[in-house]
Amino acid sequence: MVEDVKPVIWIGSSYNDWKAFPDDVQDVLGYSLHLAQQGETAQNVKPLKGFKGASVLEIVDRFDSDTYRAIHTVSFREAVYVLHAFQKKSTRGITTRKIDVDLAKQRLKLAEAIHATYQEQ
Repeated sequence: MVEDVKPVIWIGSSYNDWKAFPDDVQDVLGYSLHLAQQGETAQNVKPLKGFKGASVLEIVDRFDSDTYRAIHTVSFREAVYVLHAFQKKSTRGITTRKIDVDLAKQRLKLAEAIHATYQEQ
């Protein structure tokens, strides 16, 4: 039996940023996000450093010599929250820039507040 598919909740500009990605990137990242909605993990997903445990994850796709990433959390049983989507600008290393991690942390707090509001209803 297939588990119910969790809804995706986009935080901040993450949806508009995602829609600016090339269609092929949206397809690859979208499939990985769909797996997350079903409680599964794609091969191109890894825990994002700077967060405790594996509750904040980063989906990575390389396309046309560029790297695209989407950060989401699976901390909540009822939904998947997409915190940030961006094209990696750094030309060296695989580390996510501090500014992107900090933005994900801010948006995680917002996701927690949104989730708490839904829990109260």
